[in-house]
Order: sequence, then structure tokens, then C-alpha cells
Amino acid sequence: MVALMTPSDAPGNRWSDLDRPPLNTMALRRGLLRPGGLWTSVEVVTSTGSTNSDLAAAAAAGKAAEGAVLVAEEQSAGRGRLDRTWSAPPRSGLFFSVLLTPGAGVPVERWGWLPLLAGVATASALSRAAGVDTALKWPNDLLVTVDGAERKAGGILAERAGDGVVVGIGLNVTLRAEELPVPTAGSLALAGAPVTDRDPLLRAVLRSLEEWYEMWRRAGGDPGACRLDEAYAAGCATLGRTVRAELPGGRDLVGEAVAVDADGRLVLATADGVQRPVGAGDIVHLRSAPSEE
Repeated sequence: MVALMTPSDAPGNRWSDLDRPPLNTMALRRGLLRPGGLWTSVEVVTSTGSTNSDLAAAAAAGKAAEGAVLVAEEQSAGRGRLDRTWSAPPRSGLFFSVLLTPGAGVPVERWGWLPLLAGVATASALSRAAGVDTALKWPNDLLVTVDGAERKAGGILAERAGDGVVVGIGLNVTLRAEELPVPTAGSLALAGAPVTDRDPLLRAVLRSLEEWYEMWRRAGGDPGACRLDEAYAAGCATLGRTVRAELPGGRDLVGEAVAVDADGRLVLATADGVQRPVGAGDIVHLRSAPSEE
């Protein structure tokens, strides 16, 4: 007897995993596109190499305006900081990029706050919409707790694109334990999130990102005036810990993370009593933050 292959179990069929239905593009557009709003277009593609690369290319060709949103059900060449790869099974997460053009009203030196702003917006949205606590690891990681341990469930990558910035966000939503790329990875589902429906989660993140971006832009990019610095510090799991900064050139710096400065750099207090700002590099948490009494 020959088994018939139905459309739902055909290779590559977007309904092949019923636990991971495809995003509803029309519903996303109805929920996000409005006159006077930030978001100007929402496109969902089945698969691509990198949404950041695609959106940057579209912006360079004059085919994308500020507020363009590009979402992929699967990325084959997703990128993180330091050229690290980001991969996950189709429809297991949210992989998207947005184009932002802060304009002359925001000094370029303050654009470095955009990935931190995206982190605050994403973490606060997930806390409300997914029902799971999400912490921030400086500068761009999203952490959840799985079996009592911090795990990376997402990351943010901001890249200049002409007169604007493409901000990419990757978030593991329903990734299962056997699908984890590394033992230190996690997902909303593994963290016990009661809501893992990607449509409302994506809408919540984009609405939160719009709210924070507009406040930041109205404040001329001043993180203090719009209280972005305060919100980031409140949600940052790195502050208060002893960390190792793995700097460009193979150098390491160990110290207590005591602050995020006005330029978005992490300030480390070293053993010799000097406070050193770190603007680039990998941060490794060496000690848990002291518990509050």
C-alpha cells in the first residue's frame, strides 16, 4: 500500500507543524498600520538569508521607507553581533527587522541607544503579552530563566543603512529542548510562557518599540529626558555583577558593572579602583547580582 502525501505533510509546507502555524500577514497589517503611526509596511516572507540584509538593500534601492517591517518565518543566514550566526526551525520564533530614520533631530552619537531601546521595548512587551519575565544582558541579549538558569532567548542587531538604522530582532518562541543550538540557549516556551502565539507577540513588540522610539525621538535622543536610561538599568541583568569584557584585539577586562553611561556604554569598576567604559565586546557574567533584602 502506498501512503499518499497530503498537502499538510508535504516537505516545506507551512502547515506541516500544526504547533507552529504561519503568521497572519493581513491581521498584522490591520493591527499595526494606521495613519500617523510609525509602521508603514509589513511584509512576511517564508524564508530568507537575513532580514537585516534584505531590508538594508531595500532601503539603499529606495524601496523601503522609515517604518518598514520585514519578517521571515525562517532565516538561513541570520546574524548576531560579532558575525555570529542565528538559526532556528521554521516558525519557531520571531525573526524580523525594522527601518528607522531618526533624522536631524537626533544627533548621530545618540543612535547607539537604538539597540538598547529595542531591548527595553521587547522585554517590556514580552512581560505583558507572553507572561514571562525577560531580562537584558548588555548590550543586546534577551534572557529568560529556564530551570533556574539564565538562558539567551533572543538578540538584537542594529546596523547603519544610509541615513537610517536597520534594527533586527530574533526571538526563540517555541524552540524545544532538543532543538537548542547551544546549551545556553532558551525560548519563551521553555521558560514556561503561557502565551506563545506569535501574532499577538509580534504586534505587542512592535507597538512597544513604536512607543519607546517616538518618546526617544521627541526627546532628541536624550536617554535621560525620555527615561530610557532608567528603564534599561531597571531591566538589565548585567548591572551589579562581576563580568568579564572580552574586548576587540583579544584583550579582557574584569570588573563590576556599575552603570550604563550617557552613550550607552557599560561602565566597569575594576579592582584597581578605575571606572572604565566599554563600548564594544562580549560580556560574560561571572557572578550573580546581589539579592535584595
